[in-house]
Amino acid sequence: MRGRSHPVARAAGPRRRYGDKVNYGNLPAGCRVSDTRDKGIRTEIYQAILLHECFAAPLNVVIIVKTNLQNGARAHAVLFSSDLELGWELLVQYYRLRFQIEFNFRDAKQFWGLEDFMNIKETPVSNAAHLAFFMVNLSHCLLRELRRVHPQAGTAGVLDLKACWRGRRYAQATLKLLPQPPAPDLMEQIMQQIACYGAIHAQPGPLEGS
Repeated sequence: MRGRSHPVARAAGPRRRYGDKVNYGNLPAGCRVSDTRDKGIRTEIYQAILLHECFAAPLNVVIIVKTNLQNGARAHAVLFSSDLELGWELLVQYYRLRFQIEFNFRDAKQFWGLEDFMNIKETPVSNAAHLAFFMVNLSHCLLRELRRVHPQAGTAGVLDLKACWRGRRYAQATLKLLPQPPAPDLMEQIMQQIACYGAIHAQPGPLEGS
């Protein structure tokens, strides 16, 4: 990681693109955006626009330096983004959420078709990707409700959710075949009972009065 080069008087030749390498032990105070102390640890945060030989465009770089005030031990972490307008606080927050972002991508690929759609044009690709991530968010909401209705399903996942809704659809189709539909309250009990037969974690409970 290098700083930007500065114009200086020199002999004719190719224009210098890169400045000096970043010295993590002596970062410029002018780039420091935060300096806090907590439980004997000093945390300094620096932000600058820098260049790297592996990237064609400038990078928005945030460097977090932690110093143990008792023994002087230092450690640093380097975060970066291609968005040059991104503030350091938001950039740090995005990195903290990286595992959750990875989990969302995993669910979108594994359960909601992000890996399978065959579109190649911009609008259909955008629609398919947005639909996959919408289903990720919707499934999280439905899982909360499933765990509320079935407390024993505390570890229920997307496969359990799909099994419950598939079972509910089958129960609905079956009840429509009856010459006389049952009372609404009994119908709902039957739906809840049958819906979770195919799930692993969400087990159906007994019907009232049984």
